Amino acid sequence: MAIDQFSLVRKQELSDVHEGARPERDCDQLVGMGSASQRVYDLIRRVADVDAFVLISGESGTGKELVARAIHNLSHRSAAPFVAVSCGAIPETLLEAELFGNERGAYTGSIGSREGYFEQAGRGTLLLDEIGELSLNAQVKLLRVLQQKEFSKLGSGKVIPLKARVLFATHRNLAQMVKEGKFRSDLYFRINVMQLQVPALRQRPEDIQLLAKHFLERFSSEYRKTVEDIHPGALVRLLNYDWPGNIRELENAIARAVIVAQGNCIQAQDLPDTLRTEDDVICIDQPNGKMNSFEEEMRDFKIKLANRALMECNGNKTLAAQTMQISRAYLHRLIRGGADDAIQTVSDQLN
Repeated sequence: MAIDQFSLVRKQELSDVHEGARPERDCDQLVGMGSASQRVYDLIRRVADVDAFVLISGESGTGKELVARAIHNLSHRSAAPFVAVSCGAIPETLLEAELFGNERGAYTGSIGSREGYFEQAGRGTLLLDEIGELSLNAQVKLLRVLQQKEFSKLGSGKVIPLKARVLFATHRNLAQMVKEGKFRSDLYFRINVMQLQVPALRQRPEDIQLLAKHFLERFSSEYRKTVEDIHPGALVRLLNYDWPGNIRELENAIARAVIVAQGNCIQAQDLPDTLRTEDDVICIDQPNGKMNSFEEEMRDFKIKLANRALMECNGNKTLAAQTMQISRAYLHRLIRGGADDAIQTVSDQLN
C-alpha cells in the first residue's frame, strides 16, 4: 500500500489493509506491514523450525513475547505448551526452585514436590524473558543446564532431560553488560546463536495507524463502546509522537481514548496529556482550520518519512521508493518539497 495509507481511509480500506498486515495466520497477534516489520516476520519464519537458541532483543514494550509466541506457533512444537517466565520477577532465593522445580522439604516452607518452568514446558517452548536481570550466580546454573541439556529439581539428585526449546528476551544491551562484568560471556555466546532485534515503534511509523486501529477495534469490543474511527487531529498526534513506551504505550493510549470518548470517533482531547496540545483543542472547535493543519502536518510527516527511507537506503531513491511502496517520481516530489521548504526558510531569514 502506498504512503497515502497515512491519510484518513474508509473503514473498508483499512479493513483490507488489516487482512494484508499479517504474513502468517499463526502470527495473527503481530500487526504491521512496513519494511521493519517484514524483516522481523521473515526472521521468525526462518528460525521457527530450527531448534536453536534465539535471543530476542528490543526496547521495553516492543512486543518481544509476541515474537516468541509467533516462533512457537510456527514451529513443530506448536501443539505443546508455551511457557513465558519473567526472570526479573522471581526473587533470587526462589529462582532455582521456580525454574527447575523442587522436592518436598527442599527449602523452608516447601510442603510438596513441584514442577518448575523447564519441566512444565515439556516438549514445547520456554521463554526466559528479561534474561539480563539474572544474577551471576543464577547465570552459572542456567549455563550448565543449557550445556548439559538436563537439570535436577531442588532437593533431588534425579536428572531430568531438557526437552523444551528455550528462547531468551531482553531489553538490555547484553554485549555491554559482558564488558562491564555484569553478564557472563560464556552464557552470552551460548544463547546468542541467533539474535532477532524487534524495532522500536518510532522506527516503524508506517505501522502506527494499523496498530491504533487494531487496538481501537479490540477495546471498543472489550469495553462495549461503539467507537469506530480516529479523528484527523488525533491521528496526527499519534503519528508525530515519539512513543518512548513503544507499542505498550500506544495500546494504553488507545484504551484510554476509547474509555473517555463521547462519540463514535476518538478526538485529540481523548488522548493522554503527553500527546495533546492546546492547538488540538482549538482546532477541534474550528473544523476548517483543523483540516488545513492536518494536511500540512501530514505533508511534513510524509516528507520526514521519505527522507528517513532515503537515509536508510544510503541515498538509493529506487530502493527507498520500493521500501515505501510508492513510485520513484512521488518520492522525488516529497524530497523536493522538503528541500523547497528549507530554501524558503533560509530566504525568509535573509530577508
